[in-house]
Amino acid sequence: MEAARQSPRQYNVHEAKTHFSKILEAVATGEEVIISKSGEPVAKVIPLRGKVRRTARGSLTAPVVLHDDFDDLSDDPGLAEAFGLDAEGPTE
Repeated sequence: MEAARQSPRQYNVHEAKTHFSKILEAVATGEEVIISKSGEPVAKVIPLRGKVRRTARGSLTAPVVLHDDFDDLSDDPGLAEAFGLDAEGPTE
């Protein structure tokens, strides 16, 4: 069963200026806020990124796989050089 979707909170320009921090906190938690001028909606404040909801350990949907050579720098000479590594190991 789908949860009923709430309509966004609405603030007039004066309220928005007065409660700007409160509005940003609400948006940061995933809410959308409408700003109105003379009773007409003129802007919507929305989160830049969707909120990641992690409810418990093991919330990833697929297993994470690390291959045996995940830290092998041999195929990237530029990266190896940047960290002072060569074919024989660290340089001194």
